Amino acid sequence: MTAHGTTPTERAHDHGEAARPAGAASDGHRSHVAVRINGVDRVLALDHRVTLLDALREHLALTGSKKGCDHGQCGACTVLVNGRRANGCLLLAVALDGAEITTVEGLADADGELHPLQRAFLERDAFQCGYCTPGQLCSAVGVLREASSGEPSCVTDPAAAERGGPVVLSAEEIRERLSGNLCRCGAYNGIAEAVADVSARTRPASSDTAAPAPDPSPDVIA
Repeated sequence: MTAHGTTPTERAHDHGEAARPAGAASDGHRSHVAVRINGVDRVLALDHRVTLLDALREHLALTGSKKGCDHGQCGACTVLVNGRRANGCLLLAVALDGAEITTVEGLADADGELHPLQRAFLERDAFQCGYCTPGQLCSAVGVLREASSGEPSCVTDPAAAERGGPVVLSAEEIRERLSGNLCRCGAYNGIAEAVADVSARTRPASSDTAAPAPDPSPDVIA
């Protein structure tokens, strides 16, 4: 502990992105990590204990991803790692060398055009305070990709899963697949409807089973 009340390790942690040039020697507690974040290549010098969430928020000022429970239970920190959704609070940043990461800031295209899910959330009023919205959006992007690639959930009809092909996102499917993302404001109906809207617009025309409209009666995703 120094006269300023912090240890050297704490000061290094607070200063975030690598001050040293890429390739400089790492000490026993820090390593250089090369990642591609929202289409931009970055090299960070990070303490081995820094989570992906803290690296994004504290070192890169990408504060869209939120810290809720910090235990992987609320989904507020959900981001996409190599195209798959993950809880940023549970991943050590140094384990992601070479990974491609997308946060809510990277969902819109280069011209600022909102992602279809972002537009659908606005149309369906799928938020209130907005704290969980970045995680809900990133998780929903992952859900659409998983369903389109035929990945079943625990509520997918076994016969349909055996046939293969894209999974039709019924209201039950959407609620199950998003059950790891909590919303204390209770905006679940709008969230499920927004995902259903985008799913219906992107579902292949050859799909022989139409997804039922979301049931507006449930208050929670369970």
